Amino acid sequence: MSAFVPPEPPAFAAASPRERTARIVTETLAPAHLVIALLLLVGAHSTEGWSGTGWGLLAALFCGVVPLGIIALGVRRGTLTDKHIRIRRQRVVPMAASLLSVVAGVALLYALDAPAEVGALVVAMLAGLVSALAVTVWWQVSLHNAVAGGAAMILVLAFGPVVLPLAAAAPVAVGWSRLVLKAHTPAQVLAGTALGGICALVFTLLR
Repeated sequence: MSAFVPPEPPAFAAASPRERTARIVTETLAPAHLVIALLLLVGAHSTEGWSGTGWGLLAALFCGVVPLGIIALGVRRGTLTDKHIRIRRQRVVPMAASLLSVVAGVALLYALDAPAEVGALVVAMLAGLVSALAVTVWWQVSLHNAVAGGAAMILVLAFGPVVLPLAAAAPVAVGWSRLVLKAHTPAQVLAGTALGGICALVFTLLR
């Protein structure tokens, strides 16, 4: 079992310019933000007109908004040190609760006959969350990079190789920021990216 404990990040005002940039990247490309943006993009792409965006919004509620609320509640109650949950042992409960939310989202989307691409994406997210939770029990993989790597793969699968340069920039930028902030080791960043990318292949099997 991993004994890695990341240090508390420096206060923004006391951070170096490099650390400030890393903080901005980490906050902007946080997992829930990427999940919500990806669901909206794929949702809009799944149908003609605005109905696809509506499906994306519904999926984002269960996969992004509810998990954000679970983490915010944990921080407020003091059971979580911060919204990025840098302490590994604190991750299991909010991840498990988020897993239940995603399962509920999958069930509702399939019951309502959501577009195939939206349903496939949420199932891929479910696979990624289950895999990340299993790894988290014994090792601190980078959840930021797992989501960024998965998002990059999904974008390429959904929109084609034309988006590859932009899609690949996300996991690279996120990985750089996590290393600068000493939130993860290089191995944890690479493993997270690979895990997300592999789980994203579920999308192409189900769409």
